[in-house]
Amino acid sequence: MYAEQGRGAYHAYVRRHPFTRLRFAPGREDPYPIYEQIRSRGPFIETPMGNLATVDHAVCKDVLRSRRWGVQPEGQGPPEDFDLSFLDRNPPDHTRLRRLVAPAFSPRRTGGLRAGVDKTVDALLDDVAASGEFDLVAGLAAPLPIAVISDLLGVPDADTAAFSRYGAAIGSALAGIRSLRHAREVMAANRALEQLFLDLFERRRAEPADDLLTEIVAAEAAGEVASAEMVPLCGLLLIAGFETTVNLVGNAVNALLDHPDQWAALVADPGRAGAAVQETLRFDPPVQRTARVSFDDTEVAGTEITRNRWVNVLLGGANRDPAVFADPDVFDIGRTDGVEHLAFSSGIHHCVGRPLAELEATVALVRLAERFPRLRRAGAVRRRNATLIRGPLVLPVAAG
Repeated sequence: MYAEQGRGAYHAYVRRHPFTRLRFAPGREDPYPIYEQIRSRGPFIETPMGNLATVDHAVCKDVLRSRRWGVQPEGQGPPEDFDLSFLDRNPPDHTRLRRLVAPAFSPRRTGGLRAGVDKTVDALLDDVAASGEFDLVAGLAAPLPIAVISDLLGVPDADTAAFSRYGAAIGSALAGIRSLRHAREVMAANRALEQLFLDLFERRRAEPADDLLTEIVAAEAAGEVASAEMVPLCGLLLIAGFETTVNLVGNAVNALLDHPDQWAALVADPGRAGAAVQETLRFDPPVQRTARVSFDDTEVAGTEITRNRWVNVLLGGANRDPAVFADPDVFDIGRTDGVEHLAFSSGIHHCVGRPLAELEATVALVRLAERFPRLRRAGAVRRRNATLIRGPLVLPVAAG
């Protein structure tokens, strides 16, 4: 582990390889100039490990949508030490597990949650309003999606602080373990979630309820999901169900406060909150990259790619491709070409929770603009120590 970090530092600081520099300062704090360096080298660059990386929007979209690329080599199962359920599986297991939970996150079902999301946001803003100054992440961005996904799953008495720690630990581990301490944090988070869900499964077997956990327990009884698949599935839904939204809301407010004219435009018309969410997803997405492996010897954008070769799909860079987006480095909630962003991936692995994340972030921005039109910074932003997941860990603001 430490030898790998040493090799990474060598490639980042001595060889100055742009892909490796994304893992270290200043690339971790602001990856976008490095994405442009990668773009200048063509549709692909080779990584120090011999894989490929791309920020080309057309290439990223084609790779993500092709059925001849997967999240694991063809015929190979997911890693045994870090099971991310259907996120880490190819069809048919991906199809089977995703189909089990997808109806709960459909636009129709998500629309029915609007009243509850409104109520939760207002209650959270009531709590922070009295203090005048508050941390937007701890006060709104984290507790909102944790409350919503916990209720949807059927997790009672959700511990916001604990779940935030679990999400931060597991999310940061997606790009690799940094240290023994980091490994212990990830293992502790996994153990805590495993015990939580095992206890809840037993409870739902005895006392079914109107929630997604009960549906999963019923699917186990029907032979549609194996017992060993249930904890990873629920863990993915819980963590992904709030980690994306925590960082989406944080990145949105951070970008709006960086661009006072855009915040003023939102305050003047809170109905533009949905557009502000989409522009945030393009401009500073919470998930910066994913990866796919080719099932075949193939050619993409003039580059020969052999079977089982990995491509790092740099979503954050693709979302600023000037071939697709006019003035891509400009944050503009009035943008008309932003719908082509890849913030939620594409193809069969397109984020199942997208409608819910967009709903929560939109309501949060609407109510912030209506209730705190003079919102401003009250301290320095502290970002997450992660490269795959991007968002503020602490965002101090003042309500007026």
